[in-house]
Amino acid sequence: MQRHGQIIKLKPGVLESYAKYHSEVWPGVLATIRECNIRNYSIFHKDGFLFAYFEYVGNDFDKDMQKMADDPLTREWWKIMGPMQEPLKTRKEGEWWAEMDEVFHLE
Repeated sequence: MQRHGQIIKLKPGVLESYAKYHSEVWPGVLATIRECNIRNYSIFHKDGFLFAYFEYVGNDFDKDMQKMADDPLTREWWKIMGPMQEPLKTRKEGEWWAEMDEVFHLE
C-alpha cells in the first residue's frame, strides 16, 4: 500500500460549490476511483488550499491513473472541478494536484 498526499489551491469564492459537489459525488466517479485501487480517500480544506490523502493498493499506479483519466464520466467531473482549482506553480510536470513528500508516518 502506498500513501499519497496532494495539494492544490481552491479559487476564491468556490468553496461552497466545491463542497456541495463533494457531498454528492457521482456514483460512477466513486466506482472508478475504487476500480483504480484508491482507498481511504479524503480531501481537506484550509485557507484556500485543498489537501488530499489516499491510499493506493494496486500494483501499477501510473496505469491505474491513466485508467481513471480515460474514464469519460471522470473526465466530465474534472471539467467541473478543474475551473475551481488553481494548481501550484511548483508542481511537477504533468501534475494537476501537486504530489507531496511524506516526511513522517506513525502506524
